[in-house]
Amino acid sequence: MTDIAVIDYGMGNLRSVHNALLKVAPGASIAVTDDPQVVAQARRVVFPGQGAMRDCMREMDARNLRQAVLDAARNKPFLGICIGLQMLFEHSAEGDVPGLGVLRGEVVRFAHEMQDAKGNRLKVPHMGWNQVRHGNHALWQNIAQDERFYFVHSYYVKPADAAIVQGESSYPQPFVCAVGRDNLFAVQFHPEKSHTAGLQLLQNFVNWNPV
Repeated sequence: MTDIAVIDYGMGNLRSVHNALLKVAPGASIAVTDDPQVVAQARRVVFPGQGAMRDCMREMDARNLRQAVLDAARNKPFLGICIGLQMLFEHSAEGDVPGLGVLRGEVVRFAHEMQDAKGNRLKVPHMGWNQVRHGNHALWQNIAQDERFYFVHSYYVKPADAAIVQGESSYPQPFVCAVGRDNLFAVQFHPEKSHTAGLQLLQNFVNWNPV
């Protein structure tokens, strides 16, 4: 049985995610796969992603992965990254496309015209290192408050249920960058590109045993 399945739907940053997982879990069996059966049988599942939401949903369905992803998000330790966070919600403004609906809420775009506190125009996509304010979830263990993580995105999630919010960042206004519920945790930033803090989060996921 595979310890960790990294879902390959043709769009994720798979090499970096796979290498980061190998670093924190060198003895684990890690499969990068688009096989629904492998996903269904894996002990843990990671859904990485980058690109457009409509393309993500189309490619996932083309590979018959939808049900395996839904089952994993509801029944086993599941980590969503970037698009892997956004696709969990009900609807995305990017392409006006429905998501999986595992979590209530929507995905919205940053405003076209934004300025920082000094009046400097902020670009979209939001790209670079930003501080994250987090709660007490197990996946934040040994990660300092206001640690910096690497982001690349033009859209962000607006959960309907504030109780699932596990992390926030700002650009320039606060936005949700991490959610968690039961066996599921998902982040907007890229832990595989976030050096020590990102590796710690992945290590925490590998060791996580949600009740």
